[in-house]
Amino acid sequence: VQLQASGGGSVQAGGSLRLSCAASGRTFGSYVMGWFRQAPGKEREFVTSISKSGGSVYYADSVKGRFTISRGNAKNTVYLQMNSLKPEDTAVYYCAAGRGYFGVGAPPDYWGQGTQVTVSS
Repeated sequence: VQLQASGGGSVQAGGSLRLSCAASGRTFGSYVMGWFRQAPGKEREFVTSISKSGGSVYYADSVKGRFTISRGNAKNTVYLQMNSLKPEDTAVYYCAAGRGYFGVGAPPDYWGQGTQVTVSS
């Protein structure tokens, strides 16, 4: 599966952004989808994932209550709504897909290209 992320940009602290990730192919509903991020000088970290049906979601503690992941299987797209953004959310955000669970310590099967999110104070 090929993943194309979009929606990054620059925003002031407290603002919002919505990332989208479009997936190729007809088997989008067969993949767990999610997002990771990598800040300068830091390792890539898990942000959130959503199950194949969309019925289960997981978030890193650092984004709980501020970020919301959703998916539209009819549109082969996964979304990340980011609210109350903080400067520490600044990173390159990567869309990810997996045949099964992925998250902390468990990498996905596929990566998209990154999209930059910059939050200024």
